[in-house]
Amino acid sequence: MQNYQMLADYNAWANRLVYAAAAELSAEELHRDTGAFFGSIFGTLSHILTADRVWLNRFTGEGPKPVALDERPYDDFKDLMAARADDDVRIVRYIEGLTAEQLDRDFTYTPVTSPERVSHKLWPALTHFFNHQTHHRGQVHAGLTTLGKPSLSLDLIYFVRSEGKAYL
Repeated sequence: MQNYQMLADYNAWANRLVYAAAAELSAEELHRDTGAFFGSIFGTLSHILTADRVWLNRFTGEGPKPVALDERPYDDFKDLMAARADDDVRIVRYIEGLTAEQLDRDFTYTPVTSPERVSHKLWPALTHFFNHQTHHRGQVHAGLTTLGKPSLSLDLIYFVRSEGKAYL
C-alpha cells in the first residue's frame, strides 16, 4: 500500500510543478503544437485530467465520466489547473482508503475505446494509472523544453529526497 501512497503523493507534487511551469506560458505557447500525441501542452494536460477522471470513475463510481480520451473539459487554463488540484486530492484520498485485499481483487471495466469488458486485478490498473500520468507529464516536459523553458526535475527519487521523506 505504501507504494501507491507514494505514487499518489508524487503525482500531486509533479502536477504542481508542471502546472506552475505551464502557468508561466503565454496563451499562444500553451496551445502551440509541440509534437506530443495530444498536440499542445494544454491538450496534453487536458488528456491527463480526462484519463484520470475515466479511471477515478471506474475505481470509485464517482465524479465526472468522460466518454472520449481527447476531451477538453475546460477552455481556460486556470479552470484546468483548479480541477487538476481537486482531482489530485481525490486520488490521494482514494489511495488512502485502499486495503491490500482490495488491490488483489478482480476489477472489471469497459474501455473508452472498446465495448468489450476487461477484467483483471485492481493493482495493475492502479499501476497503469500512475504510469500513464508520468508518461504524458514527460510529453509536457518535452513541450516546455521545445519552447525553450527551464527543465523541471520530476524524478520520483527527487520527490522522495525532497518532499516525500516519509518514504525513505
